[in-house]
Amino acid sequence: MLGQSVGRLLVVLQKVNQPQDLKPLSMGELLQLTEELRSEIIRVCAQNGGHLASSLGAVELIVALHRVFNSPRDRLLFDVGHQAYAHKILTGRKEVFHTIRQEGGISGFTKVSESEHDAITVGHASTSLANALGMAIARDTLGEDYHIVALIGDGALTGGMALAALNVIGERKPRLIIILNDNEMSISENVGALNRYFREYQTKKWVQETQKWGRQVLEGISPRLFGLVDRAKEAAKLMLHQENPFYAWGIRYVGPVDGHDLPGLIHILEQIKELDGPTLLHAVTRKGKGYGVAEEDPIYWHGPPGFNPQNPIKVSKGYTWSAAFGDAVTELAHQEPRLFVITPAMREGSGLVRYSQVHPERYLDTGICEDVAATTAAGMALRGLKPVLAIYSTFMQRAYDQIIHDIAIENLPVIFAVDRAGIVGGDGATHNGVFDIAYLRTVPNVQIAAPKDALELRAMLKKALELGGPIAIRYPRDNVEKAPEGAWPEIEWGRWEVLKEGHRAYILAFGKTLKYALEAAGDDPQVGVVNARFIKPLDKELLKRLALAGHKLVTTEDHQRMGGFGSAVLEALNEMGLKPDIRVLGLPDRFFEHGSIPRMHHEARIDAEAIRAALAEMGVEAPTLAEAAHHPKPQTR
Repeated sequence: MLGQSVGRLLVVLQKVNQPQDLKPLSMGELLQLTEELRSEIIRVCAQNGGHLASSLGAVELIVALHRVFNSPRDRLLFDVGHQAYAHKILTGRKEVFHTIRQEGGISGFTKVSESEHDAITVGHASTSLANALGMAIARDTLGEDYHIVALIGDGALTGGMALAALNVIGERKPRLIIILNDNEMSISENVGALNRYFREYQTKKWVQETQKWGRQVLEGISPRLFGLVDRAKEAAKLMLHQENPFYAWGIRYVGPVDGHDLPGLIHILEQIKELDGPTLLHAVTRKGKGYGVAEEDPIYWHGPPGFNPQNPIKVSKGYTWSAAFGDAVTELAHQEPRLFVITPAMREGSGLVRYSQVHPERYLDTGICEDVAATTAAGMALRGLKPVLAIYSTFMQRAYDQIIHDIAIENLPVIFAVDRAGIVGGDGATHNGVFDIAYLRTVPNVQIAAPKDALELRAMLKKALELGGPIAIRYPRDNVEKAPEGAWPEIEWGRWEVLKEGHRAYILAFGKTLKYALEAAGDDPQVGVVNARFIKPLDKELLKRLALAGHKLVTTEDHQRMGGFGSAVLEALNEMGLKPDIRVLGLPDRFFEHGSIPRMHHEARIDAEAIRAALAEMGVEAPTLAEAAHHPKPQTR
């Protein structure tokens, strides 16, 4: 396996700085290049963390694409984009590849503003086919001539957006190529009827026999000779169309083929690029290919933290908020037989592995279909279940219409467990969960809460099940102290919690920014801290009391300032006719790229230093030692 050669001299890769450098290489050199690319991907992922297994599995496909096509003139689209590491190395970013996902470095996904070779900016699944369709229409409308190739895999074809795009592609029949990178995986194992079809399809005897002579048939296909191979065409229709779902879409199907057979891939791509209309090439690959541990456990090695490439072992990521949610909902399901958990292909990420094993009859993975997950939850709620939809903030955006139309209008009892709320770090702008408060709090009937710890998360989950109605409980990508098993404290819904009293100012914070508020306040008796754990409804009673007492206020949040928690506080104060001295801290009106979370919080001015600066601006300076001694020790509760 490749793990033994990580760090060796990159002989062929040294010659390759741009895609055209692949053209004169011999097949032997191309095969060596695939090994060197894997070596470099492993080396850098070991250093930085990153999307390892998915990128290793797509190496031959990417080398074949750049050998056959001419980027950037030909447009190569990568769905999700996390499998495109080899593409980045081959397209002028070899010398900066070691900076991937690091602050100031290159993105972990394809990004239009980063390179002319990146056809689309992407981080969410199932978008490539609609993009490819739009590009093909633009090309044909403008009378231009270039190839468009979309590489879709890791479960993205199960997304409704991808299937809807296939429907239009089949009707309009533009000239483009779709490569299905079929590795049986998204992050978890793929689910659904389409995935089952592909598994059964590959094992059929006639498919195996077809593969033996498929190359000879393709060798005879060209625009000039296509009409002379009627018998081959009819045979293909008989064998492929009757049992192939792409026939219903009017899309030519080729495959399945070995996605790691580089000579075969190059040969087939050379043939099908000359065909008119849409063609789908079904390539079977192995996620983690070439690195033993990643092949054996592609789920863990999909996106591992840093590791020793010569001795790759799993490392604990600590006890995360996701794990805290998973433990809580697993226990809660024993108490509430109507509780049902849904995830859109994020079992591992959302901490639901144990739940899926303990309560398999009350667990549903919809695949990468957030809209389907939300509306399925609505259907369950309409017939007496209490669904919990575990979903990342960034992915919940894809179900916004369903939240409004199918859930909120009828005030259905659906709980949204909103993971990865706030800045997320290495995944960057496409994955930051910094819009959910703004787009949820405008929706009638929807309530929003943010626990300060795992124990409060448990209290909120249990209370939300009792209350009913759509309730979003948001928590960050971070570690948290484990709550005692079996602990289910009561919580007064809609009430904030005063963590520290102050006689001049109060910091209103929740979630991840609460630690910054406590750090900024320190032992200063002037400054109090409120765990503003309910964003909708706000605790207007406490807010009014603080404002009427003349306290200066600072709100802080790991969310867009525009439309967020601070905006809600300002709106409430305005409704009450109160005008306290207040500062609203939140993310500015721009996208934040990848980097360390503390550094980005500092840049966004929502950390402890920024809070202290806001207090100082309002005249609440940190006390001298003499002043601190004069005041009694601050009360906390």
